[in-house]
Formats: sequence, structure tokens, C-alpha cells
Amino acid sequence: MKKLIFSLLSLLAVWACSDGRQTPFSYRGLPMNQSVAAFVGALQARGFAVDSAASDSGRTVVLSSAAEKYRVLVAFRDTALLVVQETYQLSTNDSTRRMWQHVRDGLERELGAWPDCPLLKDDHKVANFDAGDGLVSVILENTYRPTLTVRYTKKK
Repeated sequence: MKKLIFSLLSLLAVWACSDGRQTPFSYRGLPMNQSVAAFVGALQARGFAVDSAASDSGRTVVLSSAAEKYRVLVAFRDTALLVVQETYQLSTNDSTRRMWQHVRDGLERELGAWPDCPLLKDDHKVANFDAGDGLVSVILENTYRPTLTVRYTKKK
């Protein structure tokens, strides 16, 4: 009987301490559960401009900013966001390796989770973070052109 009462009190304490609100999956503070127009508008308010030559009006929008080192690709279906991807193109393989480590460590601290790293070679690395209702992937590809990609994908 004591164990039953203790178990019920423990469950009650856990329930009381949890606020019941779950933060939505977000990209740099922008929730990914908003419409594409609102999301792109928020990025434009942050200084990004739509690159209409690189965008596909029915599926993707590409944004860039002179102040940032990356371009943002927003993929959507109807009005729902599917994927947001940052693409960095740096000058050397060493600079992309350092940036990969910096981004990976930052996401590890921000999400409070260790990544799943299915590929860890010198010139090709992948780190996948499970962020609850989405996945964040940090991908390094040092082939002909050093490229670092950070991809935010909503779970279905």
C-alpha cells in the first residue's frame, strides 16, 4: 500500500512540475509550424532577400543576405513547411571542418542531446540530432567545392 501511494504521489509530482507546453520545432527561433508566407516574411524582416532566379515558385524559396555566410532554402508543400536548409560555401576544407565542429557543438548545447553520427570521415561528416518533432542534420561535404549544410526537417 505504501508503494502504491508513493507511486501515485510521484506521478502527481511529475505531472505538476511539467507545464504541458511543448515548444514547437523551430529554425533559429522561428517556429516551423507557421505558414510559408509568414516564415519567409520573418526571414525577410531579418535582412534576407528572395533569390527569384534560384527559387521554384511551387516548391522552394531561396533566400540570401549579404550579412550572412549562408543561403537559406525553404522547401514546402501547399502552405506547409517541410525543410529549411542552410548552405555554407567556404574557401577551404579546413574552414568547413572547423565550421562543422562549431555548428555541431552549438546544436549539442542548444538541444541538450548527443548526435547520431552515421558518417565521420575527414572530408565527409554527418551529425543527426533528434529535436522531438523534427530532425536537424549537419552535413560536411569536402569534395570539389567545400560545402557545409544544416538541414531542419519536420517529422510527419
